[in-house]
Amino acid sequence: MGYNISDANSYLVITGGGIPDIKIVKKAWVWPWQKHSRISISPFDFEIQLQAMTIEKLQFSLPAVFTIGPADDVDSLCRYAKILTGKAANSTKTVTTTGRNHVQDIVKGIIEGETRVIVSSMTMEEIFKEREVFKTAVIRNVQKELDQFGLRIYNANVKELQDTPGSEYFTFLSRKAHEGASNQAKVDVANAMMMGNIGEAEKRGKTRQEISKIDAATAVLETQRKSEKAQADAQLATTQINLDMGIKLANIEATRKAESKDAELQRDVEIQRAQTELEARRATDLVHAKIERESAQQEADAKFYGDSKSADGLFYAQKQKAEASYLATVKGADALVYQQKQEAEASFYRATKEAEAAFVAKQREADGITEMAKAYQHLSSVLGGPQGLLQYIMLQNNTHEKLAKANAQAINGLQPKITVWNTGENAGGSSADAMAPVRNLMQSLPPLLSTINEQTGIAPPGWLAKMAGGGGQGGDGVMVKGEKKMVNGG
Repeated sequence: MGYNISDANSYLVITGGGIPDIKIVKKAWVWPWQKHSRISISPFDFEIQLQAMTIEKLQFSLPAVFTIGPADDVDSLCRYAKILTGKAANSTKTVTTTGRNHVQDIVKGIIEGETRVIVSSMTMEEIFKEREVFKTAVIRNVQKELDQFGLRIYNANVKELQDTPGSEYFTFLSRKAHEGASNQAKVDVANAMMMGNIGEAEKRGKTRQEISKIDAATAVLETQRKSEKAQADAQLATTQINLDMGIKLANIEATRKAESKDAELQRDVEIQRAQTELEARRATDLVHAKIERESAQQEADAKFYGDSKSADGLFYAQKQKAEASYLATVKGADALVYQQKQEAEASFYRATKEAEAAFVAKQREADGITEMAKAYQHLSSVLGGPQGLLQYIMLQNNTHEKLAKANAQAINGLQPKITVWNTGENAGGSSADAMAPVRNLMQSLPPLLSTINEQTGIAPPGWLAKMAGGGGQGGDGVMVKGEKKMVNGG
């Protein structure tokens, strides 16, 4: 029994009464009915020399160094304490060793198995070129297996691949690389010598070209300088001539300006003399004008005062008159507005009553038309349909008589000339019948009216023809003006 404290890199593992499984702590009271041990979480290194074979059936040796230790969390420490720790054979204390040899055997077996699985699916070239991918895959797969033991890979270092006994694959690769490097060095030296010779020839040619360019440029510059000197000499001569001409012109202008100045001075003297006399006269006139102006000003002031007072009086009178006129106009306008308002209200009331009366009259008229329509409807049913009603109304209103009068008035006084041509068999004969065309026309009228009645149901008016009833054996017939004309064999 006592209070136990673990080191910084270790934990206390307590079992016994009051603890269902195990308890992982840094410090705790340990009672007589409990046991405790210490486990270290310090990682440890171990080296392995792995023999593996690629997908190409090439064997090689893979030396590697792994740094592995218990993971620093309660679940991992519990698994580690349960599976990989145990009581030392030569120890009498309740101190649990880490069982490093046992752990190394387990980890070595896991690493060899997972590494062989990964290597068997890769080529030697992939292992060389993708060393980091290979290392990551090994660590990932191994870590999955170590999780069940509560272990963690802190670091993994895969060394250079080596040949197995009896294999010289990497030796040949090294020799190939060495020979390739030597040959490439020879090629590089030859290329360097070639580039040196070419560069030396190019420099010599460029030197000659530059010298030729400099000589040509020098000749051109000399020619330009001579041309510029000739132009400068010509310019100098021209300038000298212009200067001489300018001096002569300046002398002439100076003489003319002196004479002009003298004339201007004399003119100014005369002007000053005239202005002096003018000012003297102006002073005299100014005194008289000032006296007259002051007198006129006083008279104007007196007149303005009188006119101002008259205007004030006139303005006050007109203002009073305007206010009176405005008041009368306003009162008149108010009276007119009131009168118009009364008239408008009376007109509105009258129009409203007239509209109501018109509405009632129209309503009564509509009711009358409705009753008349109902009467016509009953009458139509009595007379055998709309056609009989139409004929009744026409008879009631004397429509046929009016139509006959209108037709008579239309042809009254026309004196028509009727010419009949007979083109039948008896045309031109002495026995020709002049009424034959009219008779033929009248004979064609009954079948025409019968056909219209059969196809459309429209019967001719009673005054023109009466349709005969069916059932006779003599065929269809039409009664025209009381006489029966048989058609189609009658």
